[in-house]
Amino acid sequence: MDKLEKQDIIDKVATLLKEIPSSLEVVREGRNRDERFKYLATHMVEKAIEKDALIVSENGQGIAILFKTSKKDDNIWKDLWAQLKLVVNVTGVKNAMNILKTQKYIKDQRPQEGEYLYCWFWGILKESRGAETQVGKEMKDEFFRIAHDTGLELYAETRGRTNAIVYQRVGFTLFHEWDHPSGDKMYFLKYDPKNPRNKRP
Repeated sequence: MDKLEKQDIIDKVATLLKEIPSSLEVVREGRNRDERFKYLATHMVEKAIEKDALIVSENGQGIAILFKTSKKDDNIWKDLWAQLKLVVNVTGVKNAMNILKTQKYIKDQRPQEGEYLYCWFWGILKESRGAETQVGKEMKDEFFRIAHDTGLELYAETRGRTNAIVYQRVGFTLFHEWDHPSGDKMYFLKYDPKNPRNKRP
C-alpha cells in the first residue's frame, strides 16, 4: 500500500468516525476536533495494517478492521505508549476514565478463552450504503469467508438499532443487549461459522 492510498483510507475512516456515537464521545470537543478525529483514524488504520486486519472494498467506499485476537492479547502494557498518546491527542483524561469503564464491560462479553475474530470497525460511505448494495454484500462475504477459513467465531457490537437489524439479517445472532451509560442501547452480536444461520435476508 502506497502513502497516498493509506492517506485516502485514513481520511475516509476519519469521516466515518464522525457519524459513530462511541467515536463522538471518545474524541473530546473543542478546537482542532477534526485533527483529533484524523489522529484516531491514523492510529486505527496503522494498527490494522500492522495486524493484517484491514479490509477495503473493491471500490474503496467500504472499510473494516477485523482482528484475530484473544483475551491474552488484552495487555495494557503492550500498547501503553500508544494509549497515552491517544489520551493526549484524542480523548483527554476525563474521557479516558469513562472509556476504560465501558470498555471493560464490552470486553467481558467476548470469549475469555481461545481465539476469536473481532470487528473493531466497519463503515461504508453514504453513497454506497444499504444492506443490499454491492459494497455491503462484498464486505459481509469477506467477513464470513475469514470466519469459515479460520473456524473462529466473529464478534461485533453496535449502538445503532438499524445496524443491529442489518447484522442479524445477514447472519449474525444477537446474544446480549446492554443499557450503555450514554442512554443508548448497545447490541452484541456474533457469527458462528460452525453453526451458520441462513445468510439470506
